Amino acid sequence: MKVAGYQRKEGAGVVFLDRDGVINEDSPNYIRSVQAFRFIPGSAEAIGRLSLAGMDIMLVTNQSVIHRGLVTKEGLNLIFDHLRQGLVEFGGRVKAVFYCPHRPDENCSCRKPRPGLFFRAETEYGVDLAASIMVGDSAKDMEAARAAGVGILILVRTGNGRRDLPILMERGLGPDYVAENLAGAVDWILKDGRLPSE
Repeated sequence: MKVAGYQRKEGAGVVFLDRDGVINEDSPNYIRSVQAFRFIPGSAEAIGRLSLAGMDIMLVTNQSVIHRGLVTKEGLNLIFDHLRQGLVEFGGRVKAVFYCPHRPDENCSCRKPRPGLFFRAETEYGVDLAASIMVGDSAKDMEAARAAGVGILILVRTGNGRRDLPILMERGLGPDYVAENLAGAVDWILKDGRLPSE
């Protein structure tokens, strides 16, 4: 299957998505329940379009709510299940979820901006990171994906995107594309985006 000018091979064609601020509305109080989870308009439909185009969707997300004692692992899984259910009517499917449960002070290797979550995807699913795409809303997302060698980095202006874009540009770490939201990012991926050539 050819997607966005790229002949897909085994382990390629993966789109990594951050969760809060990309798929759903973020909150300074964290997303602690299914009731607090609200899709950003158009995001569920956008994920459906990626799935129907043959792309594999994987979530890579910091979820320190676990080690902060705000949500149990079971509670977090309920939120992820709710997200998945919200994609069904649009043909969307999440292949895998990778999350970091640690607080920033725990100095783990998986909390973005460190690249550990991406390396887990590489190890567990044979993901070709150089032939993959990351869509995030923060400098942490871009830095982690870049450190992991992800091929294309897209920043959305939802969530922390508007705040963090100038920071990235000042550091000379600007993304490959900036979209207003996930729907705009998917438009670009499916129409204009190009994955690295083999």
